[in-house]
Amino acid sequence: MTATAEPLRITLPGLGLDLAALAWGDAHAPPLLALHGWLDNAASFAALAPLLAVQYRVIALDLPGHGHSAHLPTAARYDLVLFVDAVHEAVSALGLTRFDLLGHSLGGAVASLYAAAFPAQVARLALIEALGPVADDGSATLQRWRDALAVPVAKPVRVFTDVEQALAARCRATGQRPEAVRAIVERGLRQQHDGWVWRSDARLTATTPLRMAESQVHALLAGIAAPAWLLLAEPESPYLPHALLRARAARVPQLRIDTLAGGHHLHGEQAAQVAALLRAFLHRDD
Repeated sequence: MTATAEPLRITLPGLGLDLAALAWGDAHAPPLLALHGWLDNAASFAALAPLLAVQYRVIALDLPGHGHSAHLPTAARYDLVLFVDAVHEAVSALGLTRFDLLGHSLGGAVASLYAAAFPAQVARLALIEALGPVADDGSATLQRWRDALAVPVAKPVRVFTDVEQALAARCRATGQRPEAVRAIVERGLRQQHDGWVWRSDARLTATTPLRMAESQVHALLAGIAAPAWLLLAEPESPYLPHALLRARAARVPQLRIDTLAGGHHLHGEQAAQVAALLRAFLHRDD
């Protein structure tokens, strides 16, 4: 096992993008592909991955527009289909045919949709604080559509004097503990002449034009063939009500749910406990 991450660069010819990634463990070990949350990056798994690298080749991607990965061209738009396409191309470029898939938050939504689209590739599906994408009950569809397609107003780029100021700003905005997100913040910054700025594409914060209906999410989740595991924070996150996620879980043919006291970034806050639960799921016989 090594606690040192190996940087990777992955070319996606179909999308015309390069992705960055971090990898831990022996290159010949069974692959575990990891997908991070919104505005996070591959360092989201910096605490968890070394604990799994004894048995797995853990490969954590920077999704398009995040971390050290390329941003989309000016006229393009970020959405879930784009992220699934990017993961699919990355899987091909990495030469993976069958692998375990881990996702947190946005990465869990992408992983859910990926497992539904490509059931032959995903051996086991592990999700932390996510099961499917955010849905729309229809009440805000028209306004969301108008807001998303309106001419965007350029926002000033925030410049931080140092990494510590950026870390403090992230913690104030999200309520996270510094030790849980330091690696994410450090990877998510770049230095320029007058200080530090976020590397992530500002368009990632734009309004999504359309969201799926909950019935569509249920239909897709029913297509997940792999044994699945969902880890939820206790108490629940305001934007991830457990009742909603448990109703979705009922649509997945083989899914086990565990809860753990902590915040949304459980795998950063309590890496040892999450690693133990995850290993138990990945190694069990179904």
